[in-house]
Amino acid sequence: MPKRLFLDTFGPVHGLPILHNRLECAWLVRQAVAALKPDCIALELPDTLREPFMKGVARLPQVSALRSIASQKEGGEQVSWLLIEPADPLVEGARLAMEQGRRLALIDADVDDYPRFHESLPDIYAIQRIGLGAYYQAYVEQPGMPEPGRADLIREQAMAWHLQQLAGQHQRILFICGMYHLERVKRQFLLPQAVPLARPRRERTSLFNLHPDSCREILGEFPFASAIYEHRRTPLPDEPQDGSTTLRKRFHLFELLQGGKQGLAEEQLLDNAIIRSAHHCGPEGEFPDRQRIYLRLFMEAAHHYRQETGEAVHHWQKRAFFRFSRNYALISNQLLPDLYQLLTAARACLDDNFAHSLLRLATRYPWQQEAAELQTVSISPEEYWGRVRSLRFRPREQRRKGLSQLQFLKRRKEQREGEWLEGFDGPSICSYPPEDVAIEQYGDFLKKKGTLLKAEEQARVEPFSSSLLDGIDLRETLRNAHDGRVYVRETRRGTGEVGVVVMIFDEDRRNQQFPYCTTWLGEHNQESDMALYATRPEENIVGPGICRCEYGGFMLSYPPRRLADVWSDPDYQFARTKAEVLLLAALDYSRERQIVYVAARPPRSIFRQIAARIGRSILYIPLGSLSPVTLKKLRVLHILHGKDKRPVAKEYIW
Repeated sequence: MPKRLFLDTFGPVHGLPILHNRLECAWLVRQAVAALKPDCIALELPDTLREPFMKGVARLPQVSALRSIASQKEGGEQVSWLLIEPADPLVEGARLAMEQGRRLALIDADVDDYPRFHESLPDIYAIQRIGLGAYYQAYVEQPGMPEPGRADLIREQAMAWHLQQLAGQHQRILFICGMYHLERVKRQFLLPQAVPLARPRRERTSLFNLHPDSCREILGEFPFASAIYEHRRTPLPDEPQDGSTTLRKRFHLFELLQGGKQGLAEEQLLDNAIIRSAHHCGPEGEFPDRQRIYLRLFMEAAHHYRQETGEAVHHWQKRAFFRFSRNYALISNQLLPDLYQLLTAARACLDDNFAHSLLRLATRYPWQQEAAELQTVSISPEEYWGRVRSLRFRPREQRRKGLSQLQFLKRRKEQREGEWLEGFDGPSICSYPPEDVAIEQYGDFLKKKGTLLKAEEQARVEPFSSSLLDGIDLRETLRNAHDGRVYVRETRRGTGEVGVVVMIFDEDRRNQQFPYCTTWLGEHNQESDMALYATRPEENIVGPGICRCEYGGFMLSYPPRRLADVWSDPDYQFARTKAEVLLLAALDYSRERQIVYVAARPPRSIFRQIAARIGRSILYIPLGSLSPVTLKKLRVLHILHGKDKRPVAKEYIW
C-alpha cells in the first residue's frame, strides 16, 4: 500500500492539494495535521466569511448553509452558497484548528462573479491505491487543463501574499488548497507580492440551518458516507444489536399480551445501520474505504428490503448489482460509481422497492433536524449545483383498484387489546384452503417439469441418415453448421412417473431461521400429505387464531394419509439439514420411481446412491430456473387454529 499523504513544501509552507467535498481529502487533512503538527492552518477561503463560517463549523455535525449576496455590475444580485459539511477538507481543517487550539488563517481573496466550471478529473478513489503524490502529479501533468482566468490570478496572488506574511510568524504552516491553484500559488510565493486589492468585508452574509430534505440531495458526499465519516473521526459508539427489530410491522404473541409491538422507530433503525456500517468500513482510526462503504450500504439496504417485502437478496443479484455499477462507472471514466449510478443499478438488477430502500438509507443523515437555533432554509439541487439527474421510482404497492373507498374490504385490524388472542383456543390447527390449492397446482407443475427434464436427458441426437426420427434438432444443426449436416432428435420416454415433490427455499443450515417443523395429512383424496419447516407461527399473528409463516421447505406426498411424523423418525437422524430430512422421507414414501427435488443446489452424492439402492431416481431442478414472483407468493403459509377460522380468514389474510 503506497503512502497516501503528500505535502508540497515551499519554505515553511506545506501545501496539501485537495479536491473539495471529498471524504478522502478530508481524511488526508486529519493525517496531515497529525503528522505535521502545524503552528498555523491556512485555508482557501476569504477572511470576509470568517465569522459565519466558524459559527457553522461550531455547529457540526449539523450541516449549515452560508449565503452570500453580492451586487452585479449589470444590476441585480448574485447569491452564492457554501455548505459547511463534515466531509469537506476545508471544513475539516477549520474544525481541527478549533478543536486543537491552532491558529486558523483564511487567506483567499473575496471576488465576485467567479465562474462555475466542471473539471474532468481522475476518480478520487485512486488516492486509496496510488497515494496523493502520484494522483496530484498526474493531475498537474494532464493535457488540456483550463487556463486560469483573471479571478483565478487575483485569488492566487492574494493567497501567496498572505502565506508570505504568515511565513514570517510561523515555522510550520499547513496550506489546504485546491489542486487547480496550488502549483501557481507556489510559484507566486517565491516572487515578491504586493498587498492584494480585495473587498475588506462582506456585509450581506447569513448562516442558515439546512433543511433535512435538502440535506438528502445537495451534500458533496451523499449523507450515508458523510455520516460514516463523522462517526469515524471520533471514537466509535458501541455497535448496536437490533437484529431482531425490523422495519416491518409484525406482531408477536407475547407482544400482544403486553399491548402491542414494542419496536424502534424507523429513524433509529436507520441510524443504527449507519453506526454498524461505520464499524465495518476498516479498522478504527484508519482511512475509510469507499468500497466498503458501498458494500455496507448494499448489505444494510438488503436487510431492510427483506424485512419489508419478505424477499431475500440473492448472491447472483448482489454480483449483478456491483458488476452493473462498476461498468456504469467505467463508461463514465470513474473507478467507483456515484449515488445516481448505484440507484440505477439497484433498480435494474433488483427492483424499485430495493432501490427505494437503498435511497432511504443512503440519504439518511442522523444529526440534521428542521428545528434549530438558526433559521432553516431549503435549497434545491438545481440552485446549488446548477445541473441535476433525475431518477423515478415506482415501488410496488398493494393494488387499490376495486377496493371500497370506505375501506370495508381492507384487512381487518385488532379492535381492542387482546382480541386476537381469543382465537387460539381451538383444539387443532389447519391450513388455509386457497393456499392449499395453489401448492397442489404448483406441485403438479413441478412433476410435469421433472418428467420433461428426464425425457430431455434421455433424448438422443444424431446426424440425419435414413430417418427423421422425432424431428430435426435445429439447435444442434446450427451449432454444427460447419459440418453441413442435419441433426435429428429421438425422444425417449422416461421410465416411471414422479411421486413426491420436495421444494427447498432455504436449507437453514444454522437451524435458526425456520425452527417450526410439522407434518400435515391431507383432508381428502385430492390433497397431498405435507411435511414442512417454517418460521415460528407465534412470531407473526395477523388475526384471531391466524398466524402467518414463511416456508423454509416442504415435501408433497400423494396419495394422502400415509405420512408419519418425519421430524421424529430415527431413520433420518444422520441427515445434516432439514432439507435432507425431507429428501430422505421423499425416498421412503414415494410410490413412483422419480422424485423431484427443487433447491438452490443439488443434494449430496450419497443421496443419489441411496436412491439407486431402493430403485428411485432424484430429478434436480435449480431453484433459480423458476419464476421468483411465483415462488414469493407460494412461500407464504397461514396456520389457522381451528376450522372455524376458515370462513373469516379472508378478512385478515392479504
